[in-house]
Amino acid sequence: MSEVRTLKVALLGCGNVGAQVARILIDDADALAARSGARLELSGIAVRTIDAPRDVELPRELFTTDADTLVKDADLVIELMGGIEPARSLILTAIQNGACVVTGNKALLAQDGPTLYEEADKAGVQLSYEAAVAGAIPILRPIRDSLSGDRITRVLGIVNGTTNFILDQMDTTGAQFSDALAEAQRLGYAEADPTADVEGHDAAAKAAILASLSFHTRFSLDDVYCEGITKVSAADIASAKEAGFVIKLLAIAEKIDSAENGSGISVRVHPTLLPREHPLAAVRGAFNAVFIEAENAGELMFYGQGAGGTPTASAVLGDLVSAARRLVLGGPGRTETTTGHVPALAIDASNTSYYIGLDVADQAGVLARIAHIFAENGVSIEIMRQTIHRDSESNVESAELKIVTHRASEAALAATVEAVKGLDVINSVTSVLRVEGV
Repeated sequence: MSEVRTLKVALLGCGNVGAQVARILIDDADALAARSGARLELSGIAVRTIDAPRDVELPRELFTTDADTLVKDADLVIELMGGIEPARSLILTAIQNGACVVTGNKALLAQDGPTLYEEADKAGVQLSYEAAVAGAIPILRPIRDSLSGDRITRVLGIVNGTTNFILDQMDTTGAQFSDALAEAQRLGYAEADPTADVEGHDAAAKAAILASLSFHTRFSLDDVYCEGITKVSAADIASAKEAGFVIKLLAIAEKIDSAENGSGISVRVHPTLLPREHPLAAVRGAFNAVFIEAENAGELMFYGQGAGGTPTASAVLGDLVSAARRLVLGGPGRTETTTGHVPALAIDASNTSYYIGLDVADQAGVLARIAHIFAENGVSIEIMRQTIHRDSESNVESAELKIVTHRASEAALAATVEAVKGLDVINSVTSVLRVEGV
């Protein structure tokens, strides 16, 4: 029997995910060797501070602050530092030295992924990043490999556990946004500074990666329209629930063919109403899910834990075993499958439906005037509900209208809302939210 090859693994970063990756590499060394065909030897862990407190007890001799030297002597490099630099430089150094790289750095991939992919192609090494989107859920390889013979038309994803937890709390308990955020922070789902999550930036980076793989074109963070959840109110949640919807922060990538804008891909992140019977509506708490529509496969949904040390470590180790097997068996590395260039379309070109809440004067002809404006802008109304309210102090009656439109261009819908605002019978526009799944 031939001697089993040993591959040196350098780990960059030892936070929640990195510490679990290191633990599994040590504890499950025999099982990983059997699956990969080589001993995966953890040669070192690069950190900023060697004696920083960590949840997992690891041998002190593995830690180093000299990431450059560690990377240059490795066969496989796992980058879990986050941020742009020094992660970018270290990954490039690893690639140029012939090491395969596994990363979970969605911000770096969304900002400068093409550079990393090109360098990996030149060097003939593998660059893997399953952990960059949706934590433990195996989604990137199924899109890249399992669906490579199909044509994906749309991807809808709940890819940020923090925002899903917050919106779920607001939906189930009636909490205001600030209270739901505080609970998420108390439970460790949200950072002390939650900006990247609640403003949608984290989901936008993941949307760029999903769009790139799904439509075989490189999309960057600049191509993603991004809107967070900070303006979603308890009243919005209650109105959505009354109308049979739930609000989710969705990452959406879809192919659009229109006479006005031509063919292209709309990539966007924003709060979205979903019918409660839609599969994504049932995704609760901090869980993630990605819903895919393809021409031949139809509808598919991938569901699971989207964050956390151990779940995300599972995705990292899956990539590591794959890269190790490639080194053992030989052959070119696998990074991405871009085959052409499909333009990214601005948000105005996207096709969607709107949920519009209006507070209007309760008088004859109001509905007809509103319907006329919708028709003038080429927007069809699917649902319109009216509720009469009487102010207890002034004894004046007003009406609350809840309108759901059919799908139309974002530009037409935005123009419709602006025109409606100008009517003298409109007291206020209480809600404007996009709708999917109707």
